[in-house]
Amino acid sequence: MKRFVSIILTCVLIFLISGCAGFNGPKRPIIDSSIPKIDELKTLSDITEIGLEWSPIYDLRIEGYNIYRTEVNNNSGLFEKIAVIDDRYVSHYVDTKLTPQTGYIYKISAFDKSKQESEPSAPIRVYTKTTIEPVPFARAMTNLPNRIKIIWRPHPSERISSYIVERNDIGSNKWEQISIVNGKLSAEYIDAGLKDGKTYRYRVKAKTYDGVISLPSQIIEAQTKLLPPVIENLQATRDLPKKIAISWDPSSHPEASYYNIYRASKLSLFYSRIVKTNKTTYEDTIQEDGASRYYYITVVDKDGLESPRQNVPLLGATLEAPSAPAINVIKHDGGSILIGWKDTSSRAVKYQVVRTSKGSVLTYKNITGNTFVDKNVTSEVEYSYTVAAVDNNGLVSKSSEKAVMLIPKN
Repeated sequence: MKRFVSIILTCVLIFLISGCAGFNGPKRPIIDSSIPKIDELKTLSDITEIGLEWSPIYDLRIEGYNIYRTEVNNNSGLFEKIAVIDDRYVSHYVDTKLTPQTGYIYKISAFDKSKQESEPSAPIRVYTKTTIEPVPFARAMTNLPNRIKIIWRPHPSERISSYIVERNDIGSNKWEQISIVNGKLSAEYIDAGLKDGKTYRYRVKAKTYDGVISLPSQIIEAQTKLLPPVIENLQATRDLPKKIAISWDPSSHPEASYYNIYRASKLSLFYSRIVKTNKTTYEDTIQEDGASRYYYITVVDKDGLESPRQNVPLLGATLEAPSAPAINVIKHDGGSILIGWKDTSSRAVKYQVVRTSKGSVLTYKNITGNTFVDKNVTSEVEYSYTVAAVDNNGLVSKSSEKAVMLIPKN
């Protein structure tokens, strides 16, 4: 068994070694020194392209040419075949998509029908040109609402077709392309939808019709406009009948335009805007006694930026109605019924008595004492009474517990 495993491992190792050897670098050309060679290779360079020119060989044995390239800083000395030209009459080739300001070495050989090659031409070293200079001027405009405006001077090169605008958040090394602005004479871009009071950095690159990108402009930065400050010193009443009066300190923001008031009936509910006002006071009319409301107040500047809300909403309430009286006396003398009650509220200034008998209801108002004598009664009829207190604001309490009296037959 061990012998079998050893044989298997040996086979695998041999396979791996032979497989790696099969991919070990470019295939070496087969040289035939009898094939005429290119005597001289001429070059013309640009930013990302290098043009090659040679005198074609019209010998009938020649089928075409192989072009080889390596970089100047490639220490291996190995050349890569970058083009095969299957026509002996061709005398030009353009190598594209190169790196600006980089050195390359080229050589060329002729080949015959069997793909054997001549001796290569003498290697020639050539450098791509430096990339396009940056736009000569760029500036970012600060203190705009939710946006930053970038302006630049159009690039002087006639080759420019567009501009690339890139953004970088402070503290990050990553640049993000946010827009391509078409047109050589275009000179601005507005970056909208940004966070309030945040600083951003930008740079601009010019782009040619053939895709060459310039060096970036100087880094420019700007901050979006700050939100107005939070409104302070909010006050709300809890002792006014049928309304809540709200007040707050005027905004210190020089561009304050108006105030928004938001309200909810419960602390956890959604707050809806109930009014837009230029004043620093507001009366919220509520036809309910002892009703609570929660408020936020914000200020909006001339650009529509709204201040943050307060951390805690403002609580206000309408005045509660007086507490209900307590009936403590009910008696009759045969011809009338007297009821008396105890005032449970210090706010009561008068009372109203409601009498119910045989399905009819009568209300007696503006009673100033703590007793009431009902003289309009008949024997053998049951009467029930409730009493409610009325305060100086006209707020009426809940009714007291019911008191019942039946006058017997005389």
